[in-house]
Amino acid sequence: MRAAKIYGTKDIRVEETAIPPLEAGKVLVKVDYAGICGSDMHEFVAGTFPIRTQPVLGHEFSGTVVEVGEGVTTVEPGDQVAVEPLIACGHCSNCRRGMANLCSNSGGYGYSISGGFAEYAVVKEENAFKLPAEMDVKLGALVEPTAVAVHAVRQSTLRLGDTAAIFGAGPIGLLLLQAVKAAGASEIIVVEVSDDRREKALELGATHVLNPVEVDAVARIKELTDGGVDVAFDAAGVQATFLSGVSAVRKGGEFKVVSLWEQPVTFSPNSFVKTEAKITGSYAYANLFPEVIRLLAGGIIDGNKVITSLIPLSDIVEKGFETLANDRKQCKILVDMHLS
Repeated sequence: MRAAKIYGTKDIRVEETAIPPLEAGKVLVKVDYAGICGSDMHEFVAGTFPIRTQPVLGHEFSGTVVEVGEGVTTVEPGDQVAVEPLIACGHCSNCRRGMANLCSNSGGYGYSISGGFAEYAVVKEENAFKLPAEMDVKLGALVEPTAVAVHAVRQSTLRLGDTAAIFGAGPIGLLLLQAVKAAGASEIIVVEVSDDRREKALELGATHVLNPVEVDAVARIKELTDGGVDVAFDAAGVQATFLSGVSAVRKGGEFKVVSLWEQPVTFSPNSFVKTEAKITGSYAYANLFPEVIRLLAGGIIDGNKVITSLIPLSDIVEKGFETLANDRKQCKILVDMHLS
């Protein structure tokens, strides 16, 4: 089969490789769609993560079951599935607390095991979630990033009627926007430099969009919300958004960091000590795929509005990674395995 492998910074190659062997309790999936994630971009631009132990990328993917191993009962050939990439040990203290996303011994498809930027993937039965018949399999590739957004909102202090700000309107930012809206936020302010992404945010329900190059975003947020939002989410991961996010929350509010970072930030602790604001992180998700599938299948979160391009696997570098690095009009690019 063909697969996209990463060998280092800006070194991704589509090569022939063996289909992983099918074992008991596992499922052979013919990949239909796979999304390029912000964390994939981090590896492309800044180098591979320490957790990577094999080169085949891709952890946001969906496909069709073609064969099942001995003992598999929950899916069968012909089923369309979304694959949860996280593989938790189930035994460490965090797993026992229900925090599989923080597993001390975790692995994952696309990192420690061959991933979804390939024609086929072999996954554990429990990692293959059957999609409803009426759901486009394309949206199955958005279950993983949508779960990231839903988990962040669920973990936050946001309550019905609260105000929220989202810094960054890339894929996670736009999914956060929809999750925040579904959770009942009364005002949603999106801060984004790209004109196209601000327009998309308005289309998806933002009450205000701000270009931080043209206006003082923090001052405007405080003006719109009488002193600051209840919860601000960072989906950009740069120094400027961190400083703005901390400053944009009301006294006693929360700044939730969802993005991954290539560089450390510098800030004064006084920015939250004097306001008793909370700075919290959100990482991945835990036990959320069924709920997220329902949100996408029912259109409560519109995954189609986040997808901007479908590309063949052969063009994953030029039309995928390089395009995302240089074109702010792009949002979620999916590798479509049906394209040649």
